[in-house]
This record gives sequence, structure tokens and C-alpha cells, in this order.
Amino acid sequence: MAIVVSPQDPRFETLKSGHNLRWPEDSHDTAGRIYLCEDVGEVAEALQQAVSAGQRPTVRSGAHCYEDFVVNNPGGVILDLSLLTGAHRPVGQAAFRIAPGTQLWGAYTDLYKRYGCTIPAGTCGTVGAGGHICGGGYGLLSRLYGLSCDWLTAVDIFTVDAKGKVVARTVDATHDPDLFRACCGAGGGNFGIITSYIFDKLPPAPKEVVQAHMLFKWADVTEERFVRLLTSFGRYWETRGQDPDTWGMFAVISLRHAVNGTFGMTVQFLNSDGTCSDLALLEEYLNQFSACAGITTATRAATPHGSNHAAVAESGDGSELCVGSYTVRRREWFLATAEEAGGPGVSRAKYKSAYFKRGFTEPEARCMYKHLHRSLPGVDMVGAVIEIDSYGGAINRREFIKSTAVCQRSSVIKIQPMAFWRDTEYDGVYSQWLRDFYTEVFSGPDADSQHPGSPYPSNRHDGCYINYPDKDMLAFDYWSKLYYGDLYPFLQDVKKRYDPNNIFHHAMSIRI
Repeated sequence: MAIVVSPQDPRFETLKSGHNLRWPEDSHDTAGRIYLCEDVGEVAEALQQAVSAGQRPTVRSGAHCYEDFVVNNPGGVILDLSLLTGAHRPVGQAAFRIAPGTQLWGAYTDLYKRYGCTIPAGTCGTVGAGGHICGGGYGLLSRLYGLSCDWLTAVDIFTVDAKGKVVARTVDATHDPDLFRACCGAGGGNFGIITSYIFDKLPPAPKEVVQAHMLFKWADVTEERFVRLLTSFGRYWETRGQDPDTWGMFAVISLRHAVNGTFGMTVQFLNSDGTCSDLALLEEYLNQFSACAGITTATRAATPHGSNHAAVAESGDGSELCVGSYTVRRREWFLATAEEAGGPGVSRAKYKSAYFKRGFTEPEARCMYKHLHRSLPGVDMVGAVIEIDSYGGAINRREFIKSTAVCQRSSVIKIQPMAFWRDTEYDGVYSQWLRDFYTEVFSGPDADSQHPGSPYPSNRHDGCYINYPDKDMLAFDYWSKLYYGDLYPFLQDVKKRYDPNNIFHHAMSIRI
């Protein structure tokens, strides 16, 4: 029997919440109890008890759900799978298995030390594999190796039939293939409870990576320089970044609000053979910013112990640009991964997302600059961020469009506007800041005029990412197209067949 944590248990106050402290919204939204499941049998038993009692079951592994889909469950039960951990290849079996409660850092450690392989997963090490993989999770190695779900061979999953009976299934490309496909990117909380992810093979762990960290001072970045920086970044991933020899490079710009004083860009690079024997591509990438943001590079600047540099660059017309600094280090891949494994901490937060099929336009860049300098009376905007990730590469291999539930296979950039704060009084303020930016940037001259305020699929944009759910999108009657494109009717059919009573549901789950 699973460990049952009731409201009278001293652990309940801590376990009733996830990483986003906005949820549960108040005591009336709190779940009735929490089941801590230590094995697969306990998951089946706890799920059957909940269904038989008419209680809504919600599921969590890493507790990173951005919205209220899990812990806002009045009278219901939370099935906590965080104790189901491990990434291994069972004795006598050829396939790897990753348990849903395995934090990504734990998966990296197990797979690297035991087998010398890895999974192209995320950068926040405390995220649980359970939600990450089934939602189309991506990370620093995804441009080289694809998404986590692209490597998936099968899943063990509990569904609930029309009579309310829990059914154990192992699904793959030949057994319940439609359900398997839906589990490859359509997100958690839709069809059942996945208790194991199965991979026939996984990519080799890189021998080493080179990391470059650039720091920019807002005081030195004028609006024109900012526009040049953003458009240069986007142009690279739209053009040169499409070539397979660049797929080992992943870049992230963290545009922190101007009140922070600085913002930065991190680049990870390796050659396709898993080494860093040739850094010409990295140097080529870094050099492009010498014409827009004051960043210059030294030939083969990466050293085993790291190098620090600062410079003032000249633009093509001789005018001085901003001062920038960067750090470049060559590291063993495993050690570099360890440094990236920390989570964002626990706070109140709000997130949005969007895919871009092309680089940023000047109006889009100016909109970002505007809102990153926008002040609100009596509010410290230090927690406002727009994160921009390079995308594409191996992710955009066309053969995965029909075998997974990830429809966004043409994008070159993904953005994640977000905000973090501590006090409840700022819930509305920060959320409105995000809405204002998002509405404006997707209502400009480059947005779809028939669908203002959203990244509606077009020749420039490609909707939103289901692992960064945003209930604001429910205001659009086409919200499902933003997350699932033309795949939504297929997912609805899967839902009807495998969860006919809609046992697994939340505000943005697949509708029957």
C-alpha cells in the first residue's frame, strides 16, 4: 500500500504544493490526500481506489507543473510518483527504462556512469522525467539528437476503461500504437499514468563540450544595439543554424528586465563526433556578435581551465558599440551537465511560450526592448525574464511528425516569457506584464492579422509548447491548435478510446 499523507499529517503542508507556490490557490482547492507510491503495484492500487471512490486523481513526478493542473484538486487525490526513480537497463534486457519520478539529473548520472549514454533532456535537473518526456521535452543536446520522445520505444501505462477498471498496458508502435504516439509529446494528465519509459537505444554521451557565457550591460545596450543583437541571433538560427554541422550548438539568451543591470547568453557547443576538436563553428557564431553587441572572440579561446575576456568592438561604420564580456570553457560533458542541474527554486510564477519558424523582426525586437524597460509603480521587476532558446536541428527531422505528437517541427527558436515573485499581492501585476508583452508582440505587423495576440501557426510562428502550459490561451477558441496544430482531432479520438470517462483531466487537457 502506498504511503498516505492526509491533511492531519505534518508532511501534508509541504507536499500539497509544487514548485509554483501560486497553487493551490487557497485551502478550498487543496487535495484531500496524497499517495506516495513506491512501486508500480501501489500506483495501480491507489488509482483504482480513487476511481472507485469517485475522486479525481492527479499525477506528479517532479512537481514542476506551471499551472494548477495537479495540486488544485479539492476533494481529490494526488498520486505522487517521485519515489519511482532510476534509469537503467534491467539484467537480461536490451532496453533502457526510466522511471517517471527520476529527476533529469539522476537520469544523466545513471545513464552516463553505467552505460556511457544520455538522454537529450532539459537543463533543469530537478524536473521529473514523467512530465518532461511525454510532453516533448528538449534541452541542450536536442539540436544534435532530437527530443527525448523521439528516442522512445514504448511506455508502461495505466489507463481506466469505461467500467472504471484500471488496465495495465505496455504500448509501442505495434501495440496500441495511437496511444503510444499520443504519449510521445501530447503532455501529461491526458490519457493515463505512465510508470516507465522504455528506450531500445539512447545516444552516446559526449566526451566534452565547450561553454561560452556572454554578459551584457543594459546601460551599454541602446535600443538599436538590442535590435541588432536579437535580429542577428535569429538570423543565424534561421539560416546557418539549419546546417547539420551546427546541430551540436545550442544557445540561450536570458533577457532579464533592465532593473537587473545585465542580461546574458550561454552557448554550448560540441562537434557531431562528441568532441570539441574543431571550434571553428563556435568562433564563427561568437564573431557575429562583434558587429552588434561588443563581443569579440579569440581563436580557440576555450581552454581546459577557462578563459575570461572583455572587449569593446567596432561596428562596420566605425561607431563604438556596447561593452560586453564572455567566458569560454572546455569541460567534460558530464561535469558541465552537473553545473546546469540546479532548479530555479520555489516561488510564485507565471509562464508563456511560443515557437518561431523564422528569426526575429525589428518590430518584435523593439517590443521586447520596450517591455524589458517598462516599470510598474511600486513593483520590483527583477523577476521578469524573456528566455530565448535556439531550436530546430535534429528536432525538425520530418519523419517524426507522423510518429510523435509533437507537431512543431519547423521552428528555429522557442521563447519563454516568465516572471517570478514572492508576495501574493503581485500575482496580478506580474501576470498582466506578461499578458501585455505577449499580446503586443503577437499583434504587430509580423503576426497573423486574423488571430491577434497569439503565435497562431503561420509562416513565422508555430503555436505554443504544452510543457509550458498557459491558461490565458483558453481565451482563444482555437487554443488547441496553438499547442497541437492539426493533430488535435487525432488526440481527441485517442482520449475517447482510452479514457472514455475523462478520469484524467485538467483545464487544458484533451477534450472528449
